Amino acid sequence: MSDIVIVEAVRSPVGRRGGELSNIHPSDLLSEIQTALIERSGVDPATIGQVVGGCVSQAGEQTANIARTAWLAAGMPLNVAATTVDAQCGSSQQAISLAYGLVASGVVDSAVGCGVESMTRNPMGSSYKKGQLTATPRYKENYEYTSQFQGAELIAKKWSITREECDEFGLRSQENAARAWDEDRFATQIVEVDVPVLDDEGTATGEHHRVTKDGGLRPTTLEALTQLSPVLEDGVHTAGASSQISDGSGAVLLMTADKAREQGLEPIGRVIDTCLVGSDPVLMLTGPIEATHHLLERNKMAMSDIDVVEINEAFASVVLAWAREMSPDMETVNPNGGAIALGHPLGGTGSILMTKAVHELHRSDKEFGLVTMCCGGGLGTGTIIQRL
Repeated sequence: MSDIVIVEAVRSPVGRRGGELSNIHPSDLLSEIQTALIERSGVDPATIGQVVGGCVSQAGEQTANIARTAWLAAGMPLNVAATTVDAQCGSSQQAISLAYGLVASGVVDSAVGCGVESMTRNPMGSSYKKGQLTATPRYKENYEYTSQFQGAELIAKKWSITREECDEFGLRSQENAARAWDEDRFATQIVEVDVPVLDDEGTATGEHHRVTKDGGLRPTTLEALTQLSPVLEDGVHTAGASSQISDGSGAVLLMTADKAREQGLEPIGRVIDTCLVGSDPVLMLTGPIEATHHLLERNKMAMSDIDVVEINEAFASVVLAWAREMSPDMETVNPNGGAIALGHPLGGTGSILMTKAVHELHRSDKEFGLVTMCCGGGLGTGTIIQRL
């Protein structure tokens, strides 16, 4: 079987809730990223086999198969089909995995995996009515129903993770992200986005503001973080040790190595393996542990073989528990900051992390990368990639 290669990967800046990207429709935001992906790769969009997109809150502006509406809004060929999937926080990483599967199985020669979420315009929980149950009594006969906040605290308790460790990790994320921007480490991956300017009545003025940088960075100190109140009473997580509510999008172009050669394209990476695994739905957020074990064992690799890790910083305890189990070189883990500093636009995050990982492998001249995420309901996504 021909290798499945990454031809291009791009992402938007990640905007704060109510901030930089809040005035752009999520479909238009994804259109901007899809367009940039095609233009930067040099591929003929009519040759793309399928588009698979991730989005969590598929309500309001994010309904009606947003991966398809974004593609059409971008003026792309109508013959290219698209599907939108939901694997909670890992939606766009799963979209990339499904795109990979389509190519690897020979159904198509090339596919786009992408994702978007505007948490400003479509807040968490907007896909169901107030008071509706997402866990029925039947579900509760099998599992205790917990929130992600409760899961994060249960993880901290199980792995004896302290408030001090969470605060220190939150500071690390901010410092790494600030350094990345100071050193222009994101230059090859960022797509600058023109966002409509609205008047006081919320009407578009016809003018645009260009968003060029992630909006979540917050200069802070460890002392300042220690003064924040915990999210849950007696908990170890504060806003400074939790992911930020955000808006953002990313996209990755995959194809067979043979197809890339045929089109004269120069791949930037190769997908070695990918997975979606189930994990304890009560702890909920331990999926990266199971996913990492699964991928390393199946590919006869060790943690020491991995040069760059992008693990979603949903909460500090998620990464710290994973690190307790996997014993990585922490210098390789989220070297340019994670969701605590940059933000976590749910359905867009997986494609953003994949983009960060492959570009960081090139910037740092390293070989192997791991991308992994925890997901609501007890899931873990994982992908190992290799720089080309």
